[in-house]
Order: sequence, then C-alpha cells, then structure tokens
Amino acid sequence: MAPRANWKGSLRIAELACPVALYSATSTSDRIAFHTINRATGHRVRRTFVDSETGAPVESADQVKGYEVDKNEYVVLEPEEIAQAKPQSDKVLTIESFLDGDDIDDVYFDKPYYLAPAQSDANELFVLIRDGMRKNNVAAVAKAVLFRRARTVLVSAYGDGLLATTLNFDYEVRSAQQAFDETPEVKIQGEMLQLAKHIIDTKRGVFDPSTFEDRYEKALAEFVKAKLEGKPIATPRKAREAKVVNLLEALRESAALSEKSRESASRKRATPPRKGKTAATRRKAS
Repeated sequence: MAPRANWKGSLRIAELACPVALYSATSTSDRIAFHTINRATGHRVRRTFVDSETGAPVESADQVKGYEVDKNEYVVLEPEEIAQAKPQSDKVLTIESFLDGDDIDDVYFDKPYYLAPAQSDANELFVLIRDGMRKNNVAAVAKAVLFRRARTVLVSAYGDGLLATTLNFDYEVRSAQQAFDETPEVKIQGEMLQLAKHIIDTKRGVFDPSTFEDRYEKALAEFVKAKLEGKPIATPRKAREAKVVNLLEALRESAALSEKSRESASRKRATPPRKGKTAATRRKAS
C-alpha cells in the first residue's frame, strides 16, 4: 500500500513547475506507547486544565494563549489573532539557490522528507531536476509554507527521488562556541596520535543502520512481554564504574585488543569449513 502524502504542491525552478508529493522519511509510530492509568480502577485518565491560583477547572472555550512579559503578567492573544499570523500557503516549493555539498552545515538539519513526482506526466521533469543536481553535486535551498509554517528546505538527490530536509532557523541553532568555550587547547602528537590512528583503522566499518539497536525500546518490549506472561522482571546489573587510567597505557591496551580482534576475524575468514569424511574414507578406516 502506497504511503499517504503529507503535502502536495509544485517544485518550482524559475519558470519550471513540477508537481510533487512530500512523504515523511521517519516515524515514531512503531515505538512502544503508554497510557496513563488509574491504578485503582484500571481506567485511562484524562488531563484537565485548572487555574493555577484557584484550582478551578477551565473549559476549553475559556483557554487562550498568553506570552509572559513579566512574572504573572501576560499578553493575551485570541485564536483569531494567532490565525492571522499564520502564512498563507500557495502549495509551491520555490527553489531560490543551489549550494555545493561542502557548503551545507548539518547542524541546521531538522526533519527529512521524501519528495516524489505527484503525477505521471511530471516524471521527465522530476528526473531532469534530480539528475541535474546529482551530476553537479549540488543541493537546492527552497522556501515553502509547510504545515502552517514558513519553512526553508534543503532539497537534494536521494536514490530514485529527492530528499527534502526542513532546516532550523538561525535563531534556533545555538552557538557552538558556547559548548566548546572551555575546551582546552591540547596538542596530541607522537605515539598517542599513532595509536589513535591505529585503533580507528582497525575499527573501520560501513554505515549500516540495521545494526543500530534501541536498547531502551527493546527493554520495554521485554518488560511488557514478561508482564503478559506473568514472569518477574529481571533487575539489570549495575554498570561497573570506570577506572581512572593512564591515557597512553589505555591507548596501548585498546590498540592491542583491536588488533587481536581483527586478526581473529581474518583467521575465521581464511579458515575453510571442516568437511566430514567421505563414504570411501569411512570404509577404508573400518
């Protein structure tokens, strides 16, 4: 069954307009979800908004949005006033510029969507846009109103289609300097740098999302299964506290273990599988 499009419109480049459909590339619907239950009755509970001072329930018709300007002082906006601030959608994803791949800062990435042609007669133009960006190794910066918000979107070639990634606004991204300000300037060289390179080389792999494990989700699933089967839930073992060790010695030990693991894996690949005795050999032995 084909997925349902989150948004349909046109991808516009200058005077060219290609009908496209936007599909969510990620989903949290398969995660385990819990409801809040009344322990005494087993019934689900519902949330009620109450006045923070009087404790009296407040009906939805009496609830409005307020922006706090001072302690317990708010600027109140009515629903129709907020509605006026929402941008009008023209259902167009307008490409404004093309960027080289090296010019893109990943920290601005928000949420990915798949972009596909929405009509069969748009296939040729869609493929032209996709292959043109792929051949020139560029991505496109586009503007659109998506889900009642004006968004900037990065469009790039992806497989047989396009990937449209919504971007965070500049005011939403915190300065990296705030996080790295107290990082000391330390020069690493000599044996430690060589050992670090050796460890990295021996641990090289490929990007394979199928090996990523959500241990929290897995543990929740096991707990739910145990409850359904009336089995006790095993108490997890407490993690051992890390010991403070000499960095150089730790690197040497880690490098030795990495090398040993790689050699073991190489031997397994090189060793042919053991074969059973043939019927002729067994007759000769008997």
